[in-house]
Amino acid sequence: MAADYTVSHTSASDADLLRADNTAWAAVAAIDWGPAPWVTRFRAVTTPGALLLRFDVYDQNPWHTMTRRDEHIWEEEVVEIFLDPDRTGLNYYELEINPVNVLCDLVVVKPWPELHSDPAWDFAGVETRVVPYRGEQAGPDGWTATARLPWEGFRALPSRVMLPPKAGDRWRFNLYRIKRPHGPARPHDDVIHAAWSPTGGPSFHVPAAFRDFVFGGLA
Repeated sequence: MAADYTVSHTSASDADLLRADNTAWAAVAAIDWGPAPWVTRFRAVTTPGALLLRFDVYDQNPWHTMTRRDEHIWEEEVVEIFLDPDRTGLNYYELEINPVNVLCDLVVVKPWPELHSDPAWDFAGVETRVVPYRGEQAGPDGWTATARLPWEGFRALPSRVMLPPKAGDRWRFNLYRIKRPHGPARPHDDVIHAAWSPTGGPSFHVPAAFRDFVFGGLA
């Protein structure tokens, strides 16, 4: 089973983190998952104003057709995070980003098998970016997605957690990647649904598989 993840606090600027400046992210702990050559790397940090996320997506042939916010981009290729501040498995936040920075975000009211979500809900103030990723040495190329989630945006969730979190606070979360290797011509063949913490079933929406998202100190 996947381990927990500790989110460090950083003095780097939100702007540098959002534009995926490698110096700003250099000291931040990373976790990798997924089958080669479609490995995904994730990092997260806090600043006084926000939670910053970064996905490095190894993929020489990413693709998309959808271009509008809150389209069903999970039917193509995306990275995803579920964040459950209250640790209840209910009313948690889902964020998806595709290779051209199309965003889908929503509140998941109930998980699978009675899955019910509210795609009309948008996280106030969320910012995302996608830039090309160049692999280190002989590593694969791909794309890097970043997101800035201001603490104030979490207040719209039906949650009672302290914001911003203090060191030692624990939320619950999981990470995902959907890769469709045959492109738009055959999007449903050989689909890779990669969960960092495996769900053991046909859905990503399994809160029992969520792990602790632990808020720590300075990176």
